[in-house]
Amino acid sequence: MSELFSYPPIDPVNFDLIIVGTGLSESIIAAAASAVGKTILHLDPNPFYGSHFASLSLHDLTSYLTSPPATAATPGDSDDSDDVVIDLIREPLCSDAEIVFSTSDDEATFLGENSRKFNLDLGGPRALFSADRTIDLLLKSGAAQYLEFKGIDESFVYEANAGLVNVPDSRGAIFRDKNLSLKEKNQLMRFFKLVQQHLSDDNQDEKISEEDMESPFVSFLEKMKLPPKIKSILLYAIAMVDYDQSNNEVCTDLLKTKDGIDRLAQYSSSVGRFPNAPGPFLYPIYGEGELPQAFCRRAAVKGCIYVLRMPVISLLMDKVTGFYKGVRLASHQDLYSHQLILDPSFTIPSPLSLSPRDFPSERLQILRERDIKGMVARGICITKSSINPDVSNCSVVYPPRSLYPEQVTSIKALQIGSNLAVCPAGTFILYFSTMCHNANDGKKLLKAAMNALLTLPVSENSESIPIVQSDTEDRKPIVLWSAFYIQKLVKSKFESISSTPSPDGNLNYDDLLDATEKLFGQMYPNEEFFPKTTSPEATMDEDDNGLTLES
Repeated sequence: MSELFSYPPIDPVNFDLIIVGTGLSESIIAAAASAVGKTILHLDPNPFYGSHFASLSLHDLTSYLTSPPATAATPGDSDDSDDVVIDLIREPLCSDAEIVFSTSDDEATFLGENSRKFNLDLGGPRALFSADRTIDLLLKSGAAQYLEFKGIDESFVYEANAGLVNVPDSRGAIFRDKNLSLKEKNQLMRFFKLVQQHLSDDNQDEKISEEDMESPFVSFLEKMKLPPKIKSILLYAIAMVDYDQSNNEVCTDLLKTKDGIDRLAQYSSSVGRFPNAPGPFLYPIYGEGELPQAFCRRAAVKGCIYVLRMPVISLLMDKVTGFYKGVRLASHQDLYSHQLILDPSFTIPSPLSLSPRDFPSERLQILRERDIKGMVARGICITKSSINPDVSNCSVVYPPRSLYPEQVTSIKALQIGSNLAVCPAGTFILYFSTMCHNANDGKKLLKAAMNALLTLPVSENSESIPIVQSDTEDRKPIVLWSAFYIQKLVKSKFESISSTPSPDGNLNYDDLLDATEKLFGQMYPNEEFFPKTTSPEATMDEDDNGLTLES
C-alpha cells in the first residue's frame, strides 16, 4: 500500500461525477457524460482497464480468480466534522474458482513461457451481433475508431447424436445443410418467409396475429408444426434462450413470440452485414477487454481523468442530511462530486460501524442490499487444436437436454484462435457459460459440455461429469489448461450513489447496454446519450460501415 502515498494529489478535487471501476458500463457512462460536458474522475483499484470485462494474461487471470480483492485499512473518522466516513468493502463477484493445469511438463512450460501472450476474457463467452445496438453505439460514440473486429467463421449447435452441426441461418445455409431433410428445409424456409413478411412494411395482410405475438414463442413454433429439431435451433441457437422453454417447472420466464421474432430478425440482419464477416458475430481483436478501453479513450479525449491502482476506501456523507458528498482514496485524499458510480463489487458493511447514532443511514440501504438475481457458471479452456479442423473461430450452443436428460439450461461456447491476437500461434481459447442455481450444478454442466468436444485433464471431480460418447474420441482436442468459476449476477441501482450491472449470461451486450443507457438517463434526464458530433477527433479510419474489420 506504500506506493499509494507516492501518487501526487489529484487536482482538482471537485467533479460532477466520480466513477469507480472501468468495466464496460462504467466506461460507457464516462464517455457519455464527458461528451455532454461533465467533469469526471474515473478510478480503478486494479492495475488494468476493464474490471469484470477485462482481458487478462494467463498469470493475471489465475491470480484474479484465486486471490480476493485487497481491502484497504479502515481510515477512521473524518477530520471534517460535517462529514461522516462510511467504509467501503469489495465483495468479489467470482467465486468457487477451479484451475486445472495439464500434467505434461512440456505443456506447463509452454504455458508459462507464453503466459503474457494470452488475452483471456474474464466475462466470456462474448461476441457482438453485426447488427446489434452495441455496434451502433460504437459508431455513434466514436469508440469504433479504437477497435478492430474479425468475423466469427461459423455458428454451430450441438446435437447429442450428430455432434456439431451448422446453424442454418440463411437461405444458402439451409439448402447446403446436410443434416436437414428436404422436408425440414422447406419447413424452415416457410417459417423464415413468414417472419420476413411479418416484419415487412409492405405486407400488412401477412402479419402474425397480436394473440400469437403475446403467446409463448415455443407455443407459436408448435402451432407452426415445426419439428423438435427445428424448434431447438430457433429457440436456443438463434433466439439464444437460456432455459428449457418446454419445462414449466424450471422456466418461469417464457420468451414471448414478439421477442422471439425480434431476436430472429436481429440474427438474420447480422448475417452478412459486413463483407468480411459472413456470419452474424463479430469479435474484437485483442479480446473483449478492448471494448471498455475504447470508451475510456473517448472519455479521456473529452477531459475525463484516469487513475488506476487507486482504491476508494470510504464514502463521505453529510452528517445532517445523510446525502453523499464524496469519497476517500487509499492515499487518504478526499475528493468530492455530485454523483458517484460504483462497480457492482462494492458494498458497505452491515451494520454500519462508524456512523453517529442519529445519522440518517437509510440512504445507504441501496448499497448494503445487493440485488443478486442469479449466477452464471463460466469456464475457459486452452487447447492446441480446434474443435472443428476447418474452423478457427466459431460459436457453439448446447440446447437443453442435448448433453444429459437433467440439463435444463442451454450452454453457450465460443472458440477464438490466434488470428485474433488473443493467444500464441497454434493454440485456441474456448469459453463456456451457463445459467445455474449453485456452483456444483454449474460446473457439472460446463464440464459435460467440454467433455463432449474436448479431452479434459483428470481432476478430483471427474467422476461426477456425465460422459458424452463421441465417434471422434481420438481426435478431440486435448485441454492444456482450464478454469471454472461462478459469477454473481448483480443488477444496477440508481441514486446519488449508483451501481452498474455485472456481466450477464448473454452472448451479446444488448441487455447490459439497455441498463447502462437507462442509468445514464436517470442521472442526466435532460442530456442526450452520445449526441452526434462533427468534431475533428471523431474522424475515423473506416470502411463504408464505419467499422474496421480484418479479412
